[in-house]
Amino acid sequence: MFHIKQIELVHWDYWRRFTLPLDAQIITIVGPNGSGKTTLLDALRTLFALRCSGKRDFRRYVRRADRSFAWIRATVDNQPGATGRRPFFPCLDDVVTLACRIRKGGGEWTRDYTIVDGDVPIEALEQDNDWLGLRDYQSRLAAGGLTPAISKVLALEQGDTDKLCEYSPKALLELVFDVFGDKEVLDNYDIAREEQQNAERELDSLGVDLDRLRAQAEAKRLEADRFLEWKQLNDEVSALDAEIVPRLEAHELRRDIGAERTALRSLDSERRERQRGVAEARQRIIQVEAERAHEDTARARARSRFLEVEKAHLAAHDRVRDLERVLAERDRLRELLAREDGQDAVRIEAEHEQAEADLAGLRARERELIARFETAKDALTTARERRGAPTDPEVRAFRDLLEAEGIAHRALSEIVEVTDVKWQAAIEAVLRPYRHVLLLERAADRHQAWALGERERFRHFVVADCEPPPPAVDGSLAEVVRFAGAAPRWLPDLLNRIQRVEDAAEGSTLPREAEWITRDGYHRERRGARHLGRPREFHFGELARQSRIAQLETEVGELDKALSPLRPQMDALRERLNGLRAQLLGLSAAPQLAARAEAFADAEAALPAAKQALTEAIEARADLQGELDALGERLSGIQIELERRQRELATHEQRLAELTADQAPRRQAQAGRVVRLRRLRRGMPAAWKRGDDIDALIERYGDARGARAEAERLRQRLDGGDWVVDPAVLTLRDRLLDDLDHRERDYLTRQGYCATARRHSDEARAAYIAKLRATVRQYGKNLRALGELANVGVDCPAPVLDNDDTALARAGLEVRFDFDRKGAVGLNDGEASGGQQVMKSLILLIALLMDEARPGGFVFIDEPFAHLDVANIDRVGTFLRATRAQYLITTPVTHNANVFAPAQLTLVTRKKPPATDWAPPIGVLQRQID
Repeated sequence: MFHIKQIELVHWDYWRRFTLPLDAQIITIVGPNGSGKTTLLDALRTLFALRCSGKRDFRRYVRRADRSFAWIRATVDNQPGATGRRPFFPCLDDVVTLACRIRKGGGEWTRDYTIVDGDVPIEALEQDNDWLGLRDYQSRLAAGGLTPAISKVLALEQGDTDKLCEYSPKALLELVFDVFGDKEVLDNYDIAREEQQNAERELDSLGVDLDRLRAQAEAKRLEADRFLEWKQLNDEVSALDAEIVPRLEAHELRRDIGAERTALRSLDSERRERQRGVAEARQRIIQVEAERAHEDTARARARSRFLEVEKAHLAAHDRVRDLERVLAERDRLRELLAREDGQDAVRIEAEHEQAEADLAGLRARERELIARFETAKDALTTARERRGAPTDPEVRAFRDLLEAEGIAHRALSEIVEVTDVKWQAAIEAVLRPYRHVLLLERAADRHQAWALGERERFRHFVVADCEPPPPAVDGSLAEVVRFAGAAPRWLPDLLNRIQRVEDAAEGSTLPREAEWITRDGYHRERRGARHLGRPREFHFGELARQSRIAQLETEVGELDKALSPLRPQMDALRERLNGLRAQLLGLSAAPQLAARAEAFADAEAALPAAKQALTEAIEARADLQGELDALGERLSGIQIELERRQRELATHEQRLAELTADQAPRRQAQAGRVVRLRRLRRGMPAAWKRGDDIDALIERYGDARGARAEAERLRQRLDGGDWVVDPAVLTLRDRLLDDLDHRERDYLTRQGYCATARRHSDEARAAYIAKLRATVRQYGKNLRALGELANVGVDCPAPVLDNDDTALARAGLEVRFDFDRKGAVGLNDGEASGGQQVMKSLILLIALLMDEARPGGFVFIDEPFAHLDVANIDRVGTFLRATRAQYLITTPVTHNANVFAPAQLTLVTRKKPPATDWAPPIGVLQRQID
């Protein structure tokens, strides 16, 4: 690319007119803030048709001069490149003039550009010259090496020299290819891809048309099918009405007439048979009624005798019962007398007190067992309903107090679930000191809860700060625990810290500082190792709940067994107490026995005769009862026979009445059938009369009623359906099917063309990828060379470039830098310092200008040393001197003097004094080269 040799400004900002030499590699523009450093660079940007910095544009600068025109003119070199072609061909001089004329016309500022051979002054350019528009001028500059990609880089804002390293990998790859890539390769790829896309769109359009035509053909086919179906149904209805129904009706009439004739003859025979049955049934009924009257008389006499025997039986039974009751009273008094024999009042009193004490003890034992039974049942119900682990009375009382104060809380055992039952004992042993820890659901309640704990001297932790547990560490105790809610942070930390091992031998393989535990609860920590003990009662998780349920069920069963024998023992004691109490009150059996001795003797003597009389009465009663049962059975049989004969007579009479009433109508109906058959057969063909093929009609329709129903159903279907009745639909269907066949052949042809376009696109993409790889290699080579100059390690790996449009769209250029051997950093990963950002951007920028076909070029950099210390300023200066590009660098006067060390030419800007119209011209300092 070309270098700038000289620039001349007329009426630009507050400068009237001056000329500056720029024929040096590194040019430093120095001055205080607001003295015009960026203004000078914006003049160069305007000359090269670039965007000005910030929100400025060329109109801002020319308005300040308060003139109707302004000029920017520069001379640049036009040396032949490696190919022998000059940048501004057809200009053949070694120096060409670039000029921008800005004029005000019609209230608007306009720009005109020109490129001429040699160093031509402004006055000569004004007299006679061909002016170019902005687009044509940019095309000439692009041919000279100032491509749109480099133009974007040259338009960096003031203080944004590190912006290039903030490009994304994809944007950087696109920029590199814009600078180095072969435009023809990219154009071929775009054309091939566009051709493929067009072919695919055309194929898709043909596919849509083909689908639409298929739909139309299918619609017409369906319409044709509807027409054919309508015609078939219409023909079938006509056949049913004209032939099938009449034939079936005639066949049914012939069949019904023959069947009815046979039935009428059978009815005549049945009527005669029924008349004989009526006479026989009446005769048998008279005989059975005579037998029933004889048996009724015999049963009346037997019933009278049975009533007399029944009275004797009741009297004998009552006599035996009264005698046995008297003797039972005698036996009771004798037993009481036997117990009273040899007893004194003191001993009876002692037995009475002992019996009362024993009964009181049994009652107390019963109350105790009942209370324990109810408590165990309540605990069992709670465990089955998953309402928490068992707690001691102190914890339960404190929780009731918290609930009364409205403080929501949960026990630690309610949120801990053990997922591996094999580690239940170890977890219970570790968490034994924390089984009664209470967790507050609202942290705001902590002060009130702590005050209650202080007042009640509650010995367990009340925790207010809970959070979701972190992920479990592999192999730790926390891996077999699941939390049902937020937990104190120290709890998962404790469980994550303890590793699970099978035995102490496995634990010895862990690091010295590791904490571990075995399944059996042998725990090693920083203080040493010990066995934590195997808990007898589990508190955490489902296994603990099942263990409590089994224990409580066993306890309930044992209490129930203990209660069962207590009640009989208490009943026996109560009965004994009643007897002892009667003895203490002075009631004795001996006087009663003496007073009633005669009555007891008479009862004992009369009892055998009374029992004999009762036995005889029972036997007489049983004999008469058997005789009555036999008479009743004979009467029941007679009654059944009488009822059967009466039903038989009624059946015969009813059937005769039915036959008489039914015979006349059936004969009239038979005559009507014969008349209808004769009328229906009139005019029928002989084959119909013979019944040819009638079996096939019966198999299909069943009978005439089924045929009429089918005809009615078909008529309703014809009336209610959306039918096509125009036969022209068959012609349209055939025509659309022909068009569809032609269109499908065209679609296959376009598929072949689309496959060819896809192949061409793949080939163009492969060529584009090859060129892109070569470009990346060249750019990476430039980056590494510049990195060596800057003593910075640069790594630019080749991006993944698959032969796929999606992969190409995602491809990016990853560049990593290694400053001072501190490790590689990326483009914009936030790890590089401000000075390193500047170095990265300079390397990326200058690598874009390192084209062997177009060496050199120029770069505008606003204040690149703003973020650098003294050592890095020298480092950047050394790097700039080592490259072949031309640099125009701005820097404020406050910088270290080392910023001027690399400059061969220094331009000094000054602020415009308030009292003057024009700013002082820019000073020029030329380095003396020995």
